[in-house]
Amino acid sequence: MKGIIGKKVGMTQIFDEKGDVIPVTVIQAGPCYVTQVRTAEKDGYKAVQLGFAETKPQRLTKGQLGHLQRNNLPALRYLREFRVKDGDVDVSEGQVIKADVFVKGERVDVIGTSKGRGFQGGIKRHNFNRQPKTHGASDRTRAPGSAGMNTFPGRTLKGKRFPGHMGSERVTIENLEVVVVDPDKNLLAVRGSIPGANGGIVMIKPARVRRG
Repeated sequence: MKGIIGKKVGMTQIFDEKGDVIPVTVIQAGPCYVTQVRTAEKDGYKAVQLGFAETKPQRLTKGQLGHLQRNNLPALRYLREFRVKDGDVDVSEGQVIKADVFVKGERVDVIGTSKGRGFQGGIKRHNFNRQPKTHGASDRTRAPGSAGMNTFPGRTLKGKRFPGHMGSERVTIENLEVVVVDPDKNLLAVRGSIPGANGGIVMIKPARVRRG
């Protein structure tokens, strides 16, 4: 099982052997603890639950603390599951997973929560074009325009794109290259950007589909 929970630190740039600039996102990856191993016989599916970020015990419920104390683990703030599809689970409960679970050059998918943008109009939320600023449209410049139709069916169809809440959604960025692995400092650096603001929690998995 390959996967780890991390915290987005921020973006920077590094130079490769040719002197080219590579934009990277630095992630504090681990250390994570294996808090539970789910099996098909007992739970109906295979998965590994990891815990990340030690915290004060009083910040957890008694149920959460009891769940962790089964394996003599510290109080952990974040728990996430990683599905295991094929083969046997090669980790055991209580095991520690560090950033060196990945290697330089490997391709990964990063899952996080996008930045919340609140209520936004159609131009920002769906990339709509604005309307003309002339010919009497003084107050319709950023309005979405006609949303329905005439006699038939005489209503707005389900799924029509409108202004509304934007962001704060689960987003996956696929096929990012691991550029730096530093298990001593618990750091990973991937090429490109990842979802969310600095300090956000992300899950890092092997890439499902490798491109490039």
